[in-house]
Amino acid sequence: MTRELTLSKAVNEAIAEEMRRDPTVFVIGEDVAEAGTPFKVLAGLVDEFGTERVIDTPISEPGFTGLAVGAAMTGSRPIVDLMFGDFLFLVMDQLCNQAAKIHYMSGGTMTVPMVLRTNLGATRRSAAQHSQSLHALVAHIPGLKVAMPSSAYEAKGLLKTAIRDDNPVVIFEDKLMYQDKAPVPEEEYLIPFGQANVLREGRDITLVATSSMVQVCSKAAETLAAEGISAEVIDPRTIVPLDEATIVASVRKTSRALVVDEGHQSYGVTAEIAARIAERAFYHLDAPVGRIGAMDVPVPFSPALEDLTVPTPDAVADRARALCKGGWADAA
Repeated sequence: MTRELTLSKAVNEAIAEEMRRDPTVFVIGEDVAEAGTPFKVLAGLVDEFGTERVIDTPISEPGFTGLAVGAAMTGSRPIVDLMFGDFLFLVMDQLCNQAAKIHYMSGGTMTVPMVLRTNLGATRRSAAQHSQSLHALVAHIPGLKVAMPSSAYEAKGLLKTAIRDDNPVVIFEDKLMYQDKAPVPEEEYLIPFGQANVLREGRDITLVATSSMVQVCSKAAETLAAEGISAEVIDPRTIVPLDEATIVASVRKTSRALVVDEGHQSYGVTAEIAARIAERAFYHLDAPVGRIGAMDVPVPFSPALEDLTVPTPDAVADRARALCKGGWADAA
């Protein structure tokens, strides 16, 4: 059976199910117990599992992330709740220098089965230090897997897979999507990493979108369809590992591609995916690979300015139209 769940509830349900299944799973972070996080995603978990498995910490991200790395190395499966994705800068040593490298530096004898849950996304009016989308930073580090759910269904399936993975996984949830609803099965399911989802089939252009940009591209595809342009929409689900084969096969069919991501455009996810398309589908392309990311500016606090910094359905539709006409000048 299937119910309509919010993304927040789907995450909560995934964690509860995994904590019931495996007593080595625990949650650690700031305000995760009685408060259930500022977004109330973990509300109620402490009532079932107690404060020994849903652990409130002092305001020391490096401290509790380091503790989780050690716990993972010695038999537990910690879920680290990082209140805002912007706080990744505080835990880069613990995550990228320790968790990501232990398996390699121990000759494969040690693993770090740790999940770091955090968020991304602007337009919440939270200003420059609480609105960033920093997934490209950790995707750059070998040894880490990176998942980006685009709906409640994706969030539950990907999180359960992440918790069972023997590698460190960073999962980014769009903070503006916590109350968005989607059908979620009652029965257990997992979503494999590295397996993209083709949400909409098309023949004229491929739109590759991450996280909430999936909804942005789906809306753009509806607009384009009314104009006779058939857009295929692909959600990679995980950017590490990336399902390159599905993306490339789609572009070889449509001959055009546009990559959309809410991270800053320069040196980010759009550039990486666009490069892989160009390398593997070059002779099938009828136009340069297009890409749209967030503006390369700190996220403004001003609502009018903030809204201009991130991709919109209209911007995606405009760029797709230009690519379908051909030349670089029109698509730039």
